Amino acid sequence: MKRREFITLLGGAASWPLPARAQQGERVRRIGVIMGFAENDEVWQAYLATFRQRLQDLGWTDGRNLRIDYRFTGEDTERIRTAAEELVGLVPDVIFVSTNPIVSAVMQATTTIPIVFTWVSDSVGSGYVASLARSNGHVPGFHNFEPAFGGKWLEVLKEITPAVRRVAVVHVPEITANLAFFRVIEAASSALGVTVTGAGVRNDADIERALTDFAQEPSGGLIVTPSPLTATKRDLIIAAAARLNLPAIYSFRFYAASGGLVSYGSDQTELVRGGCVLRRPHPARGKSG
Repeated sequence: MKRREFITLLGGAASWPLPARAQQGERVRRIGVIMGFAENDEVWQAYLATFRQRLQDLGWTDGRNLRIDYRFTGEDTERIRTAAEELVGLVPDVIFVSTNPIVSAVMQATTTIPIVFTWVSDSVGSGYVASLARSNGHVPGFHNFEPAFGGKWLEVLKEITPAVRRVAVVHVPEITANLAFFRVIEAASSALGVTVTGAGVRNDADIERALTDFAQEPSGGLIVTPSPLTATKRDLIIAAAARLNLPAIYSFRFYAASGGLVSYGSDQTELVRGGCVLRRPHPARGKSG
C-alpha cells in the first residue's frame, strides 16, 4: 500500500476502496498521536475510542497491522514541543494531532512527515493550509470553526441572556485563531448593543483574576474560545462563571456536559466517525486537504 493511501485513511477513508485496505502480511504501519488534553480526560478517551474503532472498521488494528504511539500534553507548551519532537523522532507514517498549538509545534518539528489535524480553528488564517480546498502538501485535516463563528457565539449569548451588555472573550493570546475570533466578536458587538473586552489567559491564576475583575461591574457575560487551556481548565472556568454570575457560551458540547450554561459548535466525534461528511465547507465543519 502506498503511503498516500494510508494517510487518506485518517482524513475521510470511508471512500477508500476496499482492495486498498490492510492486507495480511503487509508491514505494520505507525501512527503518532498527540492530544491536547490530559490522558485521563473522559472527553479525549471517548474521542480516541471512536478513532480506534473507525480504524478497526477499515481494517487497521493497533497491535496487529498498526502501531499507535500516544502523547497527551494538556495545555503545557513545553510538553507539546517535547511530544512533537519525540514522535517525529520515531518516524511514523503519519502524525494525527489535535488543537492549534500542537499543529504549530509538529509543523515546526517536521516538513516531511504527513500531519493530519482535527480540533483546529481557522486553519487558513493560522497558516496550516492554503485554503479550505487545498492543503499545504503534508498537512491535510479537518477544522472546527471559521473566525466568523465568533459573531454567532455573541448572537446566541445575547439571545439567551438579553440583559448582557458587557462581554469578556476568554482566549489564549498566542493562538492566532483565538485572536481572529476576538476581532470578529468585537466587530459584531455594536450591532448587538454590547461592549467587548479581551480576557487573555495562560494559566489558572489568569483565569481566576480575569473573570473576577470583569465581574466587578454588572450585566456581564462570557464567550470562551476553544483552546487546550480552556478545555483542560473547563471545570475552573465553569465554576468561576457560576460563582460570579456570568452567563457563558462555549464552543463544544462537553463544556455544557460539564455544567456550562450553553455550547454552540460542531460534533467532534462525528468528524472522526464519518470524515466523508465534510465533503463541502461548512461554517462549523470546514474541510481542508
